Amino acid sequence: MNAGAKRGDKLDRIVAEARHQAALRERDYRARALRMYPWVCGRCAREFTRENLRELTVHHRDHDHDNNPPDGSNWELLCVYCHDNEHARHVDHVRGAGYESAATTSHVTHRPLAGLQDLLKGKD
Repeated sequence: MNAGAKRGDKLDRIVAEARHQAALRERDYRARALRMYPWVCGRCAREFTRENLRELTVHHRDHDHDNNPPDGSNWELLCVYCHDNEHARHVDHVRGAGYESAATTSHVTHRPLAGLQDLLKGKD
């Protein structure tokens, strides 16, 4: 086996382990959130039972999936539809914020009506 294949195998193991650990963390905070909060979507108020509980997700209010305080203050339970909507709104907000900052820092140099007053003075 060559050195490139060994590095590839090692990288594959590292990535697999990272995914496994992330899944364990997710399962841990999901289980805690489901014990702490009623099984109701925080946005649309849809109620859940054991039969459809897989459609209830844990949303991180600050969008940081590694911020899992023991008191659950960064979580809210949302149905999959409201969760998708919340993330779409966040993406739109981030994109909009970037657009606004670029628009406010640019300087306008074109003045289409700059000489209009002088032209109108000659008409009197």
